[in-house]
Amino acid sequence: MPMFTPVEAFLGWRYTRSKRRNHFLSFISAIAMLGVALGVAALITILSIMNGFERELRDRILGMAAHVVITAERGVLRSWIELSNLAEEHPGVIATAPYIRREAMLTHYNNVHGVVVRGVDPASEGEISVVMQKVVEGDLSLLESGAFNVVLGSGLANTMQARLFSRVTLIAPEPMRTPAGMLPRLRRYTVVGIFEAGVHEYDTTMALIHIDDAAKMFRYGDAVSGIRLKIDEPFNAPRIGAELRKGLSGLTPAPIRVIDWTETNVNLFKALKTEKIVMFIILGLTIAVAAFNLVSTLVMVVSEKNTEIAILQTLGMTRKKILIVFFVHGGLIGAAGIIVGVTLGVMLAANVDVIVAGLEQVFHFKILSPDVYYISEVPSELESRDVLIAVLVAGCLCLCAPLYPAFLASRIAPAQALRYD
Repeated sequence: MPMFTPVEAFLGWRYTRSKRRNHFLSFISAIAMLGVALGVAALITILSIMNGFERELRDRILGMAAHVVITAERGVLRSWIELSNLAEEHPGVIATAPYIRREAMLTHYNNVHGVVVRGVDPASEGEISVVMQKVVEGDLSLLESGAFNVVLGSGLANTMQARLFSRVTLIAPEPMRTPAGMLPRLRRYTVVGIFEAGVHEYDTTMALIHIDDAAKMFRYGDAVSGIRLKIDEPFNAPRIGAELRKGLSGLTPAPIRVIDWTETNVNLFKALKTEKIVMFIILGLTIAVAAFNLVSTLVMVVSEKNTEIAILQTLGMTRKKILIVFFVHGGLIGAAGIIVGVTLGVMLAANVDVIVAGLEQVFHFKILSPDVYYISEVPSELESRDVLIAVLVAGCLCLCAPLYPAFLASRIAPAQALRYD
């Protein structure tokens, strides 16, 4: 005889609804199902929003940063033209661009701020980064050799109170030796552009100048700080970086380093991953609370159906079948909650932007103010992996919940249950 028959399934389904004279058990069963549904929906929605923030931040960082960077192990990179040509021969490399990076001091009237100066070639920089599309005022092409022009990040320009065509002073960290003694090396630059990358690190500290002007300012001569590379698929950066490191090593007198974007931003993305894991644990505990609520619901069902269980046993239903009945009963409630939760979570994750915009319009406030946050919209990216994980977690918890109530029901003694009935 099979272990599971339609009788157990029918009784498990029947026990999800109480008698007409008492709807309390139906109500608490609905509450238990709703608790599981809300937990699953919240888990899917929050994970999707965190995926969206991670994607947005990754795109903004990769829009400004190079996928792979070749630098000297120590000092400056001298044979950079040969290395650049060899790197371009790799099938995964789309474009290369030399750069000079130094830290300096920027002054404008009484405002003083430390900056990261990046000397770039405007012709090749547009192929590496999206900075040309991020210029909100002026034009990056005005960075001409010998013109000593500068393009500032929006946050840096606001801090310095500098506007388009303002004259700012750039002070190099190394002083200049003269017969009169050590004097600071400084140069006046004209602001010809302001960019807004949407990343705090770049918008508040970066100043772009022509690479020839940077070489004169910091006395680099024909050398550069390194070569920035753009590859066809950013997630292949570790593999391509390793191949370039192997292929280019030994071609220059000084040893070189090849770094990809996953190494330079490792702490940031580790923090995002850790935060996602923490949120998953917190919301998983929410589902666990709903599962405990399901346990209490099933215990009350067992208590109410005490007499009926005893009668079923006198009619020949074994304890194993009684256990299956209540296991099916709890499983049905959990399954219904998971189905409703997945449906609700997918709908919320797919329409976060519409929902947030509606709430902002109704309550007349901005959830992510552009004056405070660089990401002013709430992004969302629904991944099937997150949905599957939410279903598996909720399913395991809901399958564990009926174990104790089902065991309790199977241990009911018919003689004691029917003594006073």
